[in-house]
Amino acid sequence: MQVDGQPAPPRRNPRASPSTKQSFRDQRVSSSMLEIQIFVPICLTSYLSSVCPRTCPARSSCLTMRLLERKPDGDLVFRESTDKDVPAYAILSHTWLANNNEEVSFQDVEAGTGKSKAGWRKIQFCADKAAADGLRYFWIDTCCIDKKNSTELSKAINSMFRWYQKAARCYVYLTDVSAHDGKETPQQCLFHWEATFRKSRWFTRGWTLQELLAPTLVDFFSLEGERLGSKLSLEVIIHDITGIPRAALRGEPLDGFSRNERMSWASHRHAKEEEDEVYSLLGIFDVSMPLIYGEGKEKAYKRLQEEIGKIYRGDDSDQFAVSFDLSAIPEAAQFVARENELAEMRRLLHGHKSRSAVVLHGLGGIGKTQLAIEYITRHKEKYTAVFWLNANDEDSLKLSFRDIAQHVLEDQGGKPSTSTLASVDLNGNLDQVVTAVKTWLNLQRNTRWLIIYDNYDNPRTPGNLDRSAVDIRGFLPRADHGSIIITTRSAQVSQGHRIYVQKLPNIHEGLEILSNTSNRENIKKGMLF
Repeated sequence: MQVDGQPAPPRRNPRASPSTKQSFRDQRVSSSMLEIQIFVPICLTSYLSSVCPRTCPARSSCLTMRLLERKPDGDLVFRESTDKDVPAYAILSHTWLANNNEEVSFQDVEAGTGKSKAGWRKIQFCADKAAADGLRYFWIDTCCIDKKNSTELSKAINSMFRWYQKAARCYVYLTDVSAHDGKETPQQCLFHWEATFRKSRWFTRGWTLQELLAPTLVDFFSLEGERLGSKLSLEVIIHDITGIPRAALRGEPLDGFSRNERMSWASHRHAKEEEDEVYSLLGIFDVSMPLIYGEGKEKAYKRLQEEIGKIYRGDDSDQFAVSFDLSAIPEAAQFVARENELAEMRRLLHGHKSRSAVVLHGLGGIGKTQLAIEYITRHKEKYTAVFWLNANDEDSLKLSFRDIAQHVLEDQGGKPSTSTLASVDLNGNLDQVVTAVKTWLNLQRNTRWLIIYDNYDNPRTPGNLDRSAVDIRGFLPRADHGSIIITTRSAQVSQGHRIYVQKLPNIHEGLEILSNTSNRENIKKGMLF
């Protein structure tokens, strides 16, 4: 979706003028019965803000998506759909022409004009591809939205990610990528279009980010309409161009990636209207908000962050929010691989009303701590507080709890929720400090914290006679909420769902780690598989 060059349309008078109503009546009188049946849904949407009253009984079933159908004579007609009756459809992804007036608009389709415009070629392309794939309907942003209707435009942009996500096929039409250019051999042709593919303007536009990530099936086509490949077959190249993780390209839920990581995917993308650089991210973060063209990018971004915060932190974020302290986290080598373990951790730890705990166990040096760090990096925005504890021995644990107390008081001191912490001498009896921190974690509304007990390698178990062994149960909050990660070499720790962290399963992942840790990018390139 692109709204480049479209200024914010003026709001219409909530009451239609007499001339408008008379025109509407005249059109109905002069239409055939079929035309009347087609026109009524258009009334309920295009004129919703100016004609259809809020008390209208049909308002709840008004249009949610307008699809195109190409008739045998080549003419285009709209098919109005609600959420309950949207048929299978194809969807187009493209970049708008430099002259927006050359794109076919909603008004052009309504009037039966637009075939002389340069943008008509895109519509023909999409219609042909949809027909070849057995799809009767298709959707194109240039003409399937009445951009002169501010209400409809706002609703469409807030629905855009979902529309692309539900499409049976997405066709990416690259007008700046040629499949031939006079080359003689297929190998030469491939080399040519890959080079121009990497430089395509499509990868620099704000709206095309969601058009890449939302649909399941995405095919790329050249200027000549020749298929270059799919999102899957071109995955390596697309990852290299965009920096977007392959897991995201393959359809991994986007809330499994951190806020900062998703923001970085759009950092080099632009839109003609500065606010659109923000509005194009609504679907990436699964939020909705009103469009205010003219507010500027900075204000739009601030509103986006506020909406994201509501989802990730809930209503109690201010009362229990504690800033993320990096000083307690050990340094780790660059993390790669282990996407399966991260997905399992996310499934077990996030979205549960009761307390959830994960035990990462495996050999020393296998990557348990790095795995926990990577989980925090990706998901820290989901928690109001994240604390890292050294569970190597009891003294280290108690000192970690004192660090938590100090950090909470620095960020939340003076609030009623910290009264117990404030009453304890942090330089005195550390057992009292541990109890005070656990009391704060047990508070009924303090539900969105995450604690990592790292290096719990000497647990007190029936078979362990070491007097210095740690019984972690005395350091766990009693509350039936919050999230816990424990890293340990012991397979006998049973304070949560256990995930066995094994050696990397294949040589590709091992080489990737070696390449990252040695700063030698040519290691993988020098291997043939």
